[in-house]
Amino acid sequence: MNRVLVSVEGQTEETFVREILTRHLWNLNVDLIPVVVSTKIFKQGKKFKGGLSTYVKVRNDVHRLLKDTSACAVTTMYDLFKLPTDFPGYATRPIGDCFVKAAYLETEFQRDVSHSHFKPYLQLHEFEALLFVNPEITVKRFTEVNKLSELLDIRNKFNSPEEINDGETTSPSKRILRLFPYYEKPLYGVLVAIDVGLENIRAECAHFNAWLTWLETLGRL
Repeated sequence: MNRVLVSVEGQTEETFVREILTRHLWNLNVDLIPVVVSTKIFKQGKKFKGGLSTYVKVRNDVHRLLKDTSACAVTTMYDLFKLPTDFPGYATRPIGDCFVKAAYLETEFQRDVSHSHFKPYLQLHEFEALLFVNPEITVKRFTEVNKLSELLDIRNKFNSPEEINDGETTSPSKRILRLFPYYEKPLYGVLVAIDVGLENIRAECAHFNAWLTWLETLGRL
């Protein structure tokens, strides 16, 4: 079994990896292990986990994972939305096409870490984009089933859920919260993803699918 470490941004991503991706990849000889990024580490050993405050802390975490010689690869699952401004390539990132922007930032991230076992992944634009893969299924997790038409209206304005933009008020999470005010990411996010199903997510989210396809190849090393 080939061991792969994935640095994740928070509890929701950790659960998503463990409950969905790890189970899928296990059958392909890949043991994908999520590790929540540590935002602070004190001398006493106590850690505060979750969120990306500065790139320096992210880089330190990634290098720490790369020291684990039992892992054949290290990757990430961070939101493109609200990346730290000191992130490599942030100041020179291209405007427009979100896929080009994500690829550019991933390349700069990989170049800065500079390790043959490292391949980063940035989620477009944030985890909540996955809740727009199948609005009919998503809405069943909420009591406001009458919001289906509004959810569909948002989804149908974009070619894919990954393209739902990253504005302060128009990001996927902000749109979800306006429709479902009691939405809690750690609870509903993963439940909806499980309901929707991995194959449907892959079919709708090309950038995510490319990452998962690469992870699958690691089982053949």
